[in-house]
Amino acid sequence: MSQRSLPADIDATLALLGEGRYVADRALATAIFLALKLGRPLFLEGEAGVGKTEIAKVLSQTLGRDLVRLQCYEGLDVAAAVYEWNYARQMLEIRLAEAAHEGDKNKIAADIFSERFLIKRPLLQALEPNPKGPPVLLIDELDRTDEPFEAFLLEILSDFQVTIPEIGVVKAAEPPLVIITSNRTREIHDAIKRRCFYYWVDYPSAARELEILRTKVPAAERDLAEEIVAFVQRLRARELFKLPGVAETIDWADALLQLNQTSLSAEMVDNSLGALLKYQDDIAKIRGSEAAKILDEIKLEIAAGRVQAARQA
Repeated sequence: MSQRSLPADIDATLALLGEGRYVADRALATAIFLALKLGRPLFLEGEAGVGKTEIAKVLSQTLGRDLVRLQCYEGLDVAAAVYEWNYARQMLEIRLAEAAHEGDKNKIAADIFSERFLIKRPLLQALEPNPKGPPVLLIDELDRTDEPFEAFLLEILSDFQVTIPEIGVVKAAEPPLVIITSNRTREIHDAIKRRCFYYWVDYPSAARELEILRTKVPAAERDLAEEIVAFVQRLRARELFKLPGVAETIDWADALLQLNQTSLSAEMVDNSLGALLKYQDDIAKIRGSEAAKILDEIKLEIAAGRVQAARQA
């Protein structure tokens, strides 16, 4: 796909996301538009599974840009995130120079610390010129790293550059489109947030989640889709260790389709809860009488809604 220009307004941003089958509300589209327009990183915070990472993927796809992804984890350092030297090749080069009796140590040092021995990791890759245009840089789950790594990111997020002691400053000719996500397992330092446009990605309303499900799992019967969304919405009002995200809603719908279901039943809910809930304590709390109670409530609610709609029509 050829590179496209950035959206000109909020409506164009909504249309762009729609092309990538991402159902966003206007507030989220506004945040994305402003971050792109102002050239600032977009910091997306929210519970796991609400669609934060998907935004970067969709922007990469619809804008025709490469996606450079840095998956964060505890202990992430510069060598894994930015660059490291190819020590094996450097040692081989030194031994070859010695064998050839090339004794100019300064020349050898300058040669082995040149770009051809540099292993470029995601953050450095994102600063390089790209024929497709500046890439989408996804820094995923920043909350999994530690504070020293956050401090290192400040130079990149402020000036879109990194300093390599042996080479000097590497600066992006055109800044990448930066998306940072956090599941808020810990607070991210204010210095990072000040450099970004911030947006909290919440669980969707029932109407928007139904639209998402119809977009992502179009083969699902409308009755089944409505029941799935209503059931999940009820679960999010319960005190569970991990509430199901939109990703789990889609997974559950896919699983039920594989079981040839056109409507929810108490037995099928009990047997497939593992696609929706990921902790045994949560499954045990919902399975059985609680699931049957929720199912009865939503079926009555959906039936009443249809009766009211028919009367209004």
